[in-house]
Amino acid sequence: MMTLRSQARITAIGTYVPDRRLTNADLEKMVDTSDEWILQRTGIHERRIASEKQFTSHLAIAAVENMIKQYDKSVEDVDMILVATSTPDYPFPSVASQLQAHFGIEQTGAMDLSATCAGFTYALHTANALVSSGMHRKVLVVGAETLSKVTDYTDRTTCILFGDGAGAVLVEYDEANPSFRSVYLGTKGDGGIHVYRSGLAKTMADRELTGDGCIVQNGREVYKWVATTIPRGMKEVVHRADATLEEVDWFIPHSANLRMIESVCEKSEFPIEKTLYSLEYYGNTSAATIPLALDKGIREGSVKEGDTLLLYGFGGGLVHAGMLITWNPSNRS
Repeated sequence: MMTLRSQARITAIGTYVPDRRLTNADLEKMVDTSDEWILQRTGIHERRIASEKQFTSHLAIAAVENMIKQYDKSVEDVDMILVATSTPDYPFPSVASQLQAHFGIEQTGAMDLSATCAGFTYALHTANALVSSGMHRKVLVVGAETLSKVTDYTDRTTCILFGDGAGAVLVEYDEANPSFRSVYLGTKGDGGIHVYRSGLAKTMADRELTGDGCIVQNGREVYKWVATTIPRGMKEVVHRADATLEEVDWFIPHSANLRMIESVCEKSEFPIEKTLYSLEYYGNTSAATIPLALDKGIREGSVKEGDTLLLYGFGGGLVHAGMLITWNPSNRS
């Protein structure tokens, strides 16, 4: 069994969603759909949508500001910034470098990380590795997306899903009280054709790509992959921590689709009542769904100090990353 020797603790969290709401009733006026059809298939009531002049960096900055305010934290001494996003303002400069500029952080590394809907858990894993190795002391991790800007609102199968939002956490050195207990990563690269955005290349595995830069998804194939891969991954994550699923207080998966989450819970025999998600009123916000769900659970009093959390991100690539953590910020103001 692989033992995780962590020396890193998650010490704060903050989130942000734009003000504008896109309800199911709004979508009924845009495409051939209905509130009943959307709810039955996704569990989503509404999503938050960035304004024309709001981009991923703006949402990320607001999430960090919320974190600073909630936990009375400073970020001036952060020595690495990791932003998980599939929708950066620009191909370059990175969103991370824009955060550095906005907060005036004097000396830090900064990079964006691309792992789609698994981006937040991948970034957390990277932050834990950087801090536990001793090479960094304080890492700012952000998952932020403006998926509305790459959504085709004439495609009734995808436009009902996606929204915009951001979440941020601090990962700091703490040898005595680490948060990270285990991690499990995986990839099925040949499934990348099932959910993608075209870019410089117009073909993948000799197949012509469509969408013209908007999200294209074969929902059935993605659903099948998730339903078989994530339940196995959940068991591997807890096994690597010498724990069991019964010891998990809260399961926080990527909020892709409520029916998908229900299927994962059924196959893993994990109670849906102990599962947190953010999709009902925010939609699928990709790299932001997990921190949005976690912060919501904290604010509602569900997640408490010392709770064992199983986070699991999965998405385009096809990539997935699960981790078992102890929620122990402990120095909340």
